[in-house]
Amino acid sequence: MNIKHTLLALLVASSPAVFAQRLTDTKATKETKKLYSNLSKVGKKGYLIGHQDALAYGVKWKYIDGRSDIKEVAGDFPGVYGWELGGIEKGSALNLDSVPFDKMRLFIKEGYKRGGVITISWHGDNPLTGKTAWDPAAGTVASILPGQPKHEVFVKQLDAVADFLASLKGDNGEAIPILYRPFHELTGNWFWWGTKGSNPEEFKTLFRFTVDYLRNKRKLHNLIIVYNTSNGLQSAGDFLERYPGDKYADMISFDAYQRGKAGQDNSFATKLDNDLNILDELAKKHKKIPAVSELGYSEIPDPSWFTRTIQPVFKKHQFAYVLFWRNAGYKPKENETEYYIPYPGHPAASDFIKYYQAPETLFQKEAADLNLYKD
Repeated sequence: MNIKHTLLALLVASSPAVFAQRLTDTKATKETKKLYSNLSKVGKKGYLIGHQDALAYGVKWKYIDGRSDIKEVAGDFPGVYGWELGGIEKGSALNLDSVPFDKMRLFIKEGYKRGGVITISWHGDNPLTGKTAWDPAAGTVASILPGQPKHEVFVKQLDAVADFLASLKGDNGEAIPILYRPFHELTGNWFWWGTKGSNPEEFKTLFRFTVDYLRNKRKLHNLIIVYNTSNGLQSAGDFLERYPGDKYADMISFDAYQRGKAGQDNSFATKLDNDLNILDELAKKHKKIPAVSELGYSEIPDPSWFTRTIQPVFKKHQFAYVLFWRNAGYKPKENETEYYIPYPGHPAASDFIKYYQAPETLFQKEAADLNLYKD
Protein backbone atom coordinates (compact mmCIF):
# COMPACT_ATOMS: atom_id res chain seq x y z
CA MET A 1 0.00 0.00 0.00
CA ASN A 2 1.56 3.33 -1.01
CA ILE A 3 1.30 6.61 0.91
CA LYS A 4 -1.65 7.84 -1.15
CA HIS A 5 -3.58 4.65 -0.44
CA THR A 6 -2.68 4.64 3.28
CA LEU A 7 -3.82 8.23 3.84
CA LEU A 8 -6.99 7.60 1.90
CA ALA A 9 -7.90 4.50 3.88
CA LEU A 10 -7.30 6.26 7.21
CA LEU A 11 -9.32 9.30 6.22
CA VAL A 12 -12.33 7.38 4.93
CA ALA A 13 -12.33 4.97 7.85
CA SER A 14 -12.41 7.83 10.34
CA SER A 15 -14.80 10.16 8.53
CA PRO A 16 -18.47 10.29 9.45
CA ALA A 17 -21.07 9.58 6.78
CA VAL A 18 -21.55 12.93 5.08
CA PHE A 19 -24.43 12.34 2.71
CA ALA A 20 -26.23 9.14 3.45
CA GLN A 21 -29.15 8.20 5.58
CA ARG A 22 -29.62 4.49 6.20
CA LEU A 23 -30.26 2.29 3.23
CA THR A 24 -33.90 2.33 2.20
CA ASP A 25 -33.93 -1.48 2.32
CA THR A 26 -34.09 -2.38 6.01
CA LYS A 27 -33.26 -6.01 5.14
CA ALA A 28 -30.17 -5.23 3.08
CA THR A 29 -27.31 -7.72 3.29
CA LYS A 30 -24.36 -6.82 5.47
CA GLU A 31 -22.10 -6.36 2.43
CA THR A 32 -24.63 -4.00 0.87
CA LYS A 33 -24.92 -1.97 4.07
CA LYS A 34 -21.14 -1.71 4.36
CA LEU A 35 -20.76 -0.63 0.74
CA TYR A 36 -23.39 2.06 1.15
CA SER A 37 -21.82 3.35 4.36
CA ASN A 38 -18.37 3.47 2.80
CA LEU A 39 -19.58 5.12 -0.40
CA SER A 40 -21.08 7.86 1.74
CA LYS A 41 -17.57 8.70 2.99
CA VAL A 42 -15.64 8.53 -0.28
CA GLY A 43 -16.51 12.08 -1.29
CA LYS A 44 -14.46 13.46 1.61
CA LYS A 45 -11.31 12.49 -0.27
CA GLY A 46 -12.19 12.08 -3.93
CA TYR A 47 -14.35 10.00 -6.23
CA LEU A 48 -14.17 6.52 -7.71
CA ILE A 49 -13.55 6.23 -11.45
CA GLY A 50 -15.74 3.80 -13.36
CA HIS A 51 -15.96 2.48 -16.92
CA GLN A 52 -18.82 0.74 -18.71
CA ASP A 53 -18.05 -2.80 -19.98
CA ALA A 54 -14.43 -2.28 -18.95
CA LEU A 55 -13.47 -5.96 -18.81
CA ALA A 56 -15.43 -7.16 -21.83
CA TYR A 57 -13.86 -5.17 -24.65
CA GLY A 58 -12.01 -2.03 -25.66
CA VAL A 59 -10.84 -0.32 -28.81
CA LYS A 60 -9.73 -3.09 -31.23
CA TRP A 61 -10.11 -6.01 -28.77
CA LYS A 62 -12.79 -8.20 -27.18
CA TYR A 63 -12.90 -10.81 -24.42
CA ILE A 64 -9.23 -11.11 -23.52
CA ASP A 65 -8.61 -11.93 -19.85
CA GLY A 66 -6.90 -9.22 -17.87
CA ARG A 67 -7.43 -6.45 -20.40
CA SER A 68 -8.99 -3.04 -19.89
CA ASP A 69 -8.31 0.13 -21.84
CA ILE A 70 -7.94 2.01 -18.57
CA LYS A 71 -5.40 -0.51 -17.31
CA GLU A 72 -3.41 -0.38 -20.55
CA VAL A 73 -3.18 3.40 -20.38
CA ALA A 74 -2.84 4.02 -16.65
CA GLY A 75 -1.71 0.66 -15.25
CA ASP A 76 -4.81 0.15 -13.09
CA PHE A 77 -8.38 -1.07 -13.46
CA PRO A 78 -11.37 1.19 -12.79
CA GLY A 79 -12.85 1.26 -9.30
CA VAL A 80 -16.43 0.99 -10.62
CA TYR A 81 -17.63 -1.45 -13.28
CA GLY A 82 -20.77 -0.65 -15.28
CA TRP A 83 -22.94 -3.28 -17.01
CA GLU A 84 -26.17 -3.34 -19.02
CA LEU A 85 -29.07 -5.83 -18.94
CA GLY A 86 -30.98 -4.75 -22.05
CA GLY A 87 -32.02 -7.89 -23.93
CA ILE A 88 -32.39 -10.15 -20.91
CA GLU A 89 -36.12 -9.40 -20.80
CA LYS A 90 -36.61 -11.31 -24.08
CA GLY A 91 -34.41 -14.25 -23.23
CA SER A 92 -31.46 -13.20 -25.35
CA ALA A 93 -28.05 -14.73 -24.66
CA LEU A 94 -26.45 -11.36 -25.44
CA ASN A 95 -27.22 -7.91 -24.14
CA LEU A 96 -27.97 -5.04 -26.50
CA ASP A 97 -24.23 -4.29 -26.74
CA SER A 98 -23.55 -7.94 -27.70
CA VAL A 99 -22.01 -8.91 -24.34
CA PRO A 100 -22.97 -12.50 -23.41
CA PHE A 101 -24.80 -12.57 -20.09
CA ASP A 102 -22.80 -15.62 -18.99
CA LYS A 103 -19.56 -13.68 -19.50
CA MET A 104 -21.03 -10.62 -17.83
CA ARG A 105 -21.79 -12.62 -14.72
CA LEU A 106 -18.13 -13.69 -14.52
CA PHE A 107 -16.89 -10.15 -15.15
CA ILE A 108 -19.11 -8.84 -12.34
CA LYS A 109 -17.74 -11.43 -9.94
CA GLU A 110 -14.19 -10.55 -11.02
CA GLY A 111 -14.67 -6.83 -10.38
CA TYR A 112 -16.31 -7.47 -7.02
CA LYS A 113 -13.54 -9.86 -5.97
CA ARG A 114 -11.01 -7.12 -6.65
CA GLY A 115 -12.92 -4.83 -4.29
CA GLY A 116 -14.55 -2.77 -7.03
CA VAL A 117 -18.11 -1.48 -7.20
CA ILE A 118 -20.72 -2.87 -9.62
CA THR A 119 -23.43 -0.72 -11.21
CA ILE A 120 -26.12 -2.02 -13.56
CA SER A 121 -28.60 -0.32 -15.92
CA TRP A 122 -31.42 -1.85 -17.99
CA HIS A 123 -32.63 -0.63 -21.40
CA GLY A 124 -35.55 -3.05 -21.62
CA ASP A 125 -37.80 -3.24 -24.67
CA ASN A 126 -41.02 -1.22 -24.64
CA PRO A 127 -43.63 -3.52 -22.98
CA LEU A 128 -46.49 -1.81 -24.85
CA THR A 129 -45.16 -1.85 -28.42
CA GLY A 130 -42.50 -4.55 -28.30
CA LYS A 131 -40.02 -2.15 -29.85
CA THR A 132 -36.74 -1.02 -28.29
CA ALA A 133 -36.24 1.12 -25.20
CA TRP A 134 -35.87 4.07 -27.59
CA ASP A 135 -39.56 3.90 -28.56
CA PRO A 136 -41.16 6.62 -26.37
CA ALA A 137 -44.73 5.77 -27.27
CA ALA A 138 -47.31 7.84 -25.41
CA GLY A 139 -49.15 5.89 -22.74
CA THR A 140 -46.48 3.23 -22.30
CA VAL A 141 -46.00 3.61 -18.55
CA ALA A 142 -49.74 3.93 -17.86
CA SER A 143 -50.29 0.63 -19.69
CA ILE A 144 -47.89 -1.35 -17.47
CA LEU A 145 -48.94 -0.17 -14.02
CA PRO A 146 -50.79 -2.64 -11.74
CA GLY A 147 -54.22 -3.51 -13.09
CA GLN A 148 -53.45 -2.25 -16.60
CA PRO A 149 -53.35 -4.33 -19.84
CA LYS A 150 -49.57 -4.66 -20.16
CA HIS A 151 -48.73 -5.03 -16.48
CA GLU A 152 -48.02 -8.75 -16.69
CA VAL A 153 -45.78 -8.19 -19.72
CA PHE A 154 -43.67 -5.79 -17.67
CA VAL A 155 -43.62 -8.11 -14.65
CA LYS A 156 -42.32 -10.93 -16.83
CA GLN A 157 -39.55 -8.63 -18.06
CA LEU A 158 -38.75 -7.60 -14.50
CA ASP A 159 -38.57 -11.24 -13.43
CA ALA A 160 -35.85 -11.85 -16.02
CA VAL A 161 -33.87 -8.94 -14.56
CA ALA A 162 -34.43 -10.25 -11.03
CA ASP A 163 -33.28 -13.76 -12.01
CA PHE A 164 -29.98 -12.35 -13.27
CA LEU A 165 -29.46 -10.11 -10.24
CA ALA A 166 -30.17 -13.05 -7.94
CA SER A 167 -27.50 -15.11 -9.70
CA LEU A 168 -24.68 -12.70 -8.81
CA LYS A 169 -22.77 -14.35 -5.98
CA GLY A 170 -19.34 -13.96 -4.42
CA ASP A 171 -16.93 -16.76 -3.54
CA ASN A 172 -18.70 -17.44 -0.26
CA GLY A 173 -22.18 -17.48 -1.77
CA GLU A 174 -22.98 -13.94 -0.65
CA ALA A 175 -25.10 -11.72 -2.88
CA ILE A 176 -22.90 -9.20 -4.69
CA PRO A 177 -24.08 -5.64 -3.90
CA ILE A 178 -25.31 -3.80 -6.97
CA LEU A 179 -25.86 -0.09 -7.62
CA TYR A 180 -29.04 -0.56 -9.63
CA ARG A 181 -30.21 2.45 -11.66
CA PRO A 182 -33.58 1.67 -13.23
CA PHE A 183 -35.09 3.99 -15.86
CA HIS A 184 -31.99 6.11 -16.27
CA GLU A 185 -32.07 9.54 -17.96
CA LEU A 186 -35.68 9.64 -16.82
CA THR A 187 -36.05 13.39 -17.45
CA GLY A 188 -35.32 12.93 -21.16
CA ASN A 189 -37.84 12.21 -23.90
CA TRP A 190 -36.03 9.41 -25.76
CA PHE A 191 -36.91 6.31 -23.66
CA TRP A 192 -40.36 4.79 -23.14
CA TRP A 193 -40.16 5.62 -19.42
CA GLY A 194 -39.29 9.25 -20.12
CA THR A 195 -41.36 12.38 -20.53
CA LYS A 196 -43.08 11.25 -23.74
CA GLY A 197 -44.09 7.87 -22.35
CA SER A 198 -45.42 9.01 -18.98
CA ASN A 199 -46.38 11.88 -16.75
CA PRO A 200 -44.57 12.39 -13.41
CA GLU A 201 -47.12 10.56 -11.27
CA GLU A 202 -47.21 7.56 -13.59
CA PHE A 203 -43.43 7.38 -13.57
CA LYS A 204 -43.19 7.61 -9.79
CA THR A 205 -45.74 4.80 -9.46
CA LEU A 206 -43.70 2.65 -11.85
CA PHE A 207 -40.45 3.35 -9.99
CA ARG A 208 -41.99 2.49 -6.62
CA PHE A 209 -43.59 -0.68 -7.96
CA THR A 210 -40.26 -1.80 -9.44
CA VAL A 211 -38.33 -1.32 -6.21
CA ASP A 212 -41.05 -2.93 -4.08
CA TYR A 213 -41.30 -5.90 -6.44
CA LEU A 214 -37.57 -6.59 -6.50
CA ARG A 215 -37.31 -6.34 -2.72
CA ASN A 216 -40.57 -7.74 -1.41
CA LYS A 217 -41.59 -10.22 -4.08
CA ARG A 218 -38.19 -11.34 -5.37
CA LYS A 219 -36.36 -10.90 -2.03
CA LEU A 220 -33.37 -9.09 -3.51
CA HIS A 221 -31.65 -7.30 -0.64
CA ASN A 222 -28.36 -6.52 -2.37
CA LEU A 223 -29.58 -3.49 -4.34
CA ILE A 224 -28.63 0.14 -3.79
CA ILE A 225 -31.19 2.12 -5.82
CA VAL A 226 -29.87 4.97 -7.96
CA TYR A 227 -32.21 7.73 -9.16
CA ASN A 228 -30.67 8.90 -12.44
CA THR A 229 -31.74 11.93 -14.51
CA SER A 230 -30.36 13.50 -17.68
CA ASN A 231 -28.14 16.57 -17.42
CA GLY A 232 -28.78 20.23 -18.17
CA LEU A 233 -31.48 20.67 -15.53
CA GLN A 234 -32.37 24.20 -14.52
CA SER A 235 -33.30 23.68 -10.88
CA ALA A 236 -33.74 21.25 -8.00
CA GLY A 237 -37.43 21.20 -8.92
CA ASP A 238 -36.60 19.85 -12.37
CA PHE A 239 -34.47 17.13 -10.81
CA LEU A 240 -37.21 16.14 -8.35
CA GLU A 241 -40.23 16.33 -10.64
CA ARG A 242 -40.21 12.55 -11.10
CA TYR A 243 -38.48 11.64 -7.84
CA PRO A 244 -40.24 8.65 -6.19
CA GLY A 245 -39.46 9.77 -2.65
CA ASP A 246 -36.70 9.23 -0.11
CA LYS A 247 -37.96 5.72 0.70
CA TYR A 248 -37.23 4.58 -2.87
CA ALA A 249 -33.81 6.00 -3.69
CA ASP A 250 -30.42 5.57 -2.04
CA MET A 251 -28.30 7.58 -4.46
CA ILE A 252 -29.03 10.51 -6.77
CA SER A 253 -27.22 11.11 -10.05
CA PHE A 254 -27.29 12.41 -13.60
CA ASP A 255 -25.72 11.52 -16.97
CA ALA A 256 -23.72 14.06 -18.99
CA TYR A 257 -22.11 13.92 -22.44
CA GLN A 258 -20.17 16.58 -24.28
CA ARG A 259 -21.01 16.94 -27.98
CA GLY A 260 -19.57 18.83 -30.90
CA LYS A 261 -16.07 19.90 -31.82
CA ALA A 262 -13.32 20.46 -29.29
CA GLY A 263 -12.43 23.94 -28.12
CA GLN A 264 -15.66 25.67 -29.15
CA ASP A 265 -16.52 27.04 -25.71
CA ASN A 266 -16.72 26.05 -22.06
CA SER A 267 -20.49 25.52 -22.02
CA PHE A 268 -20.21 21.82 -21.14
CA ALA A 269 -18.09 22.56 -18.07
CA THR A 270 -20.51 25.30 -17.03
CA LYS A 271 -23.52 22.99 -17.32
CA LEU A 272 -21.68 20.19 -15.52
CA ASP A 273 -20.86 22.54 -12.66
CA ASN A 274 -24.48 23.69 -12.48
CA ASP A 275 -25.78 20.12 -12.43
CA LEU A 276 -23.37 19.26 -9.63
CA ASN A 277 -24.46 22.33 -7.68
CA ILE A 278 -28.03 21.03 -7.85
CA LEU A 279 -26.86 17.56 -6.85
CA ASP A 280 -24.88 19.00 -3.90
CA GLU A 281 -27.95 20.79 -2.62
CA LEU A 282 -30.24 17.79 -2.92
CA ALA A 283 -27.74 15.29 -1.50
CA LYS A 284 -27.51 17.30 1.69
CA LYS A 285 -31.23 17.99 1.93
CA HIS A 286 -32.36 14.42 1.24
CA LYS A 287 -29.32 12.69 2.78
CA LYS A 288 -28.49 10.74 -0.37
CA ILE A 289 -25.15 9.82 -1.94
CA PRO A 290 -24.49 11.82 -5.15
CA ALA A 291 -22.81 10.43 -8.26
CA VAL A 292 -22.27 11.09 -11.97
CA SER A 293 -23.74 7.90 -13.41
CA GLU A 294 -22.54 8.38 -17.00
CA LEU A 295 -20.05 10.81 -18.52
CA GLY A 296 -18.06 11.17 -21.68
CA TYR A 297 -16.90 12.88 -24.84
CA SER A 298 -16.92 10.36 -27.68
CA GLU A 299 -13.51 9.85 -29.30
CA ILE A 300 -12.13 12.53 -26.91
CA PRO A 301 -11.26 15.10 -29.60
CA ASP A 302 -9.81 17.44 -26.96
CA PRO A 303 -6.46 15.89 -25.86
CA SER A 304 -6.59 17.77 -22.53
CA TRP A 305 -10.26 17.11 -21.80
CA PHE A 306 -9.75 15.17 -18.57
CA THR A 307 -7.50 17.68 -16.81
CA ARG A 308 -8.72 20.90 -18.45
CA THR A 309 -12.50 20.40 -18.67
CA ILE A 310 -13.78 17.93 -16.08
CA GLN A 311 -11.12 17.82 -13.37
CA PRO A 312 -11.44 21.51 -12.37
CA VAL A 313 -15.22 21.16 -12.12
CA PHE A 314 -15.09 17.92 -10.14
CA LYS A 315 -12.63 19.40 -7.65
CA LYS A 316 -15.35 21.81 -6.53
CA HIS A 317 -17.77 19.06 -5.52
CA GLN A 318 -18.09 15.91 -3.43
CA PHE A 319 -19.63 12.78 -4.91
CA ALA A 320 -19.04 9.02 -4.81
CA TYR A 321 -18.15 8.10 -8.39
CA VAL A 322 -18.19 8.95 -12.06
CA LEU A 323 -18.75 6.28 -14.72
CA PHE A 324 -17.24 6.88 -18.16
CA TRP A 325 -19.20 5.24 -20.95
CA ARG A 326 -18.04 2.28 -23.01
CA ASN A 327 -15.14 1.86 -25.43
CA ALA A 328 -17.09 0.21 -28.20
CA GLY A 329 -14.55 1.03 -30.91
CA TYR A 330 -15.73 0.84 -34.51
CA LYS A 331 -19.39 -0.15 -34.90
CA PRO A 332 -19.98 -1.46 -38.45
CA LYS A 333 -23.77 -1.38 -38.25
CA GLU A 334 -23.78 2.33 -37.40
CA ASN A 335 -20.58 3.05 -39.36
CA GLU A 336 -19.24 5.06 -36.45
CA THR A 337 -16.57 4.86 -33.77
CA GLU A 338 -17.37 5.25 -30.08
CA TYR A 339 -15.08 5.35 -27.05
CA TYR A 340 -14.81 7.55 -23.96
CA ILE A 341 -11.51 6.45 -22.41
CA PRO A 342 -8.27 6.83 -24.40
CA TYR A 343 -6.41 3.74 -25.54
CA PRO A 344 -2.60 3.45 -25.85
CA GLY A 345 -1.35 5.88 -28.47
CA HIS A 346 -4.43 8.11 -28.39
CA PRO A 347 -3.65 11.87 -28.18
CA ALA A 348 -5.48 12.09 -24.84
CA ALA A 349 -3.64 9.15 -23.23
CA SER A 350 -0.98 11.27 -21.52
CA ASP A 351 -3.63 13.61 -20.17
CA PHE A 352 -5.57 10.66 -18.77
CA ILE A 353 -2.42 9.46 -16.99
CA LYS A 354 -2.17 12.88 -15.31
CA TYR A 355 -5.83 12.55 -14.35
CA TYR A 356 -5.12 9.07 -12.93
CA GLN A 357 -2.26 10.45 -10.84
CA ALA A 358 -4.41 13.16 -9.23
CA PRO A 359 -5.02 12.39 -5.54
CA GLU A 360 -8.79 12.71 -5.84
CA THR A 361 -9.27 10.14 -8.63
CA LEU A 362 -9.76 6.69 -7.09
CA PHE A 363 -9.21 3.62 -9.24
CA GLN A 364 -9.13 -0.11 -8.45
CA LYS A 365 -6.06 -0.01 -6.21
CA GLU A 366 -7.61 2.66 -3.99
CA ALA A 367 -10.99 0.89 -4.02
CA ALA A 368 -9.34 -2.31 -2.80
CA ASP A 369 -7.47 -0.45 -0.06
CA LEU A 370 -10.72 1.08 1.12
CA ASN A 371 -12.26 -2.35 1.87
CA LEU A 372 -15.61 -1.06 0.70
CA TYR A 373 -17.49 -4.19 1.77
CA LYS A 374 -16.09 -4.27 5.30
CA ASP A 375 -15.97 -2.06 8.40
